[in-house]
Amino acid sequence: MTAATDPTGLHEAVRAWYAANARDLPWRRPGTSPWAVMVSEFMLQQTPVSRVLAPYEAWLERWPTPAALAAEPSGEAVRAWGRLGYPRRALRLHAAAVAITERHGGAVPSEYEALRELPGVGDYTASAIASFAFGRRHAVLDTNVRRVLGRAVAGVEYPSPSVTRAERDRADALVPDTDPEVWAVAVMELGALVCTANGPRCEACPIADTCAWQAAGRPPYEGPARKVQTYDGTDRQCRGRLLAVLRHSDEPVTADRLALAWPSAIQRERSLASLLHDGLVVQEGQRYSLPG
Repeated sequence: MTAATDPTGLHEAVRAWYAANARDLPWRRPGTSPWAVMVSEFMLQQTPVSRVLAPYEAWLERWPTPAALAAEPSGEAVRAWGRLGYPRRALRLHAAAVAITERHGGAVPSEYEALRELPGVGDYTASAIASFAFGRRHAVLDTNVRRVLGRAVAGVEYPSPSVTRAERDRADALVPDTDPEVWAVAVMELGALVCTANGPRCEACPIADTCAWQAAGRPPYEGPARKVQTYDGTDRQCRGRLLAVLRHSDEPVTADRLALAWPSAIQRERSLASLLHDGLVVQEGQRYSLPG
């Protein structure tokens, strides 16, 4: 019998493992507000948990509600984002806070459809907030969940680059009616700690005996080449250096000062232009600053 043919056994095994092995993360604790869940989901996109913990706590201390964030300039959100990376997330979270304040009376909406209408909230984020904050029944398909279900149910080492209809249907069918949010976070944790992308610890996996990938002899991935992210020397790194200068300055800065942050003029100008285009930087004459 496999994980696909015995969903009850799959649920019980993964939930029991989670109860014994879950990390104590602040956004999972009882009493966590929907807004705090939303902040964590924005911060955790493409960013390791270890880098999120301190900024998450500082963010909620300063902005404990959407209205508190919405009352400040978007540039303050970018400044507080610090070195989390992908700073457009800060602008989107600020825009979402404004929308929540204006359209929903300052309360994060509980329904998937309303969440999807917020700036910066896609399918995954809406599903995660609806599930983790409100206990709604949704398949929460992040990278970890997709990998666990791909191996345990579909028998493949890695999922396809994009979510397929078949993959979503399988995930939807596996979501239990009772405590679906526990199932969602338990599968996510299993992927983060045991069923990892490289060097999975199958000997410690609670569903190894029913895993389709194990039963097939752990066949290697045969899909399209997987992307390997780089950072050093990229425009993304250059953008981060330029933003760091602006975050640490109380006054607009000149192009000459920005030049000290990155040696290549061509790459610096290209990165600065993209920051201006994204609304992360504003230009005032010959000076640059975070948005007001």
